[in-house]
Amino acid sequence: MGSANASIPTTEPILSRPMYANSRGGAAMSSLAFVSGCSVDRVKASYGLSKSLVPVKNCRKITKRDTKWNDWLGEMSVDPETYVVKADGVHCTCDPADVLPLARSVNLF
Repeated sequence: MGSANASIPTTEPILSRPMYANSRGGAAMSSLAFVSGCSVDRVKASYGLSKSLVPVKNCRKITKRDTKWNDWLGEMSVDPETYVVKADGVHCTCDPADVLPLARSVNLF
């Protein structure tokens, strides 16, 4: 069962049920493998893959600007003499931390 003092996560009995792609072949049915367009027909047979293969297209010139919700590029600079960090011309600084959470006082498995 587990430890009665709750010091480990297995103190309670756990009843696992089939979820998401946990069934036989579920991972293959819910995932894709990206391969080159010229090898898409041969790769599945030669490697014995059961997941769907999708040819990669138009990926040579992808940049940060092509990402949907994460395309902002700030101007970062670091002065090599003073180590002053600036983001878009604004000096970035923070006070030293008084307490570091989960630092040496807690061990997580």
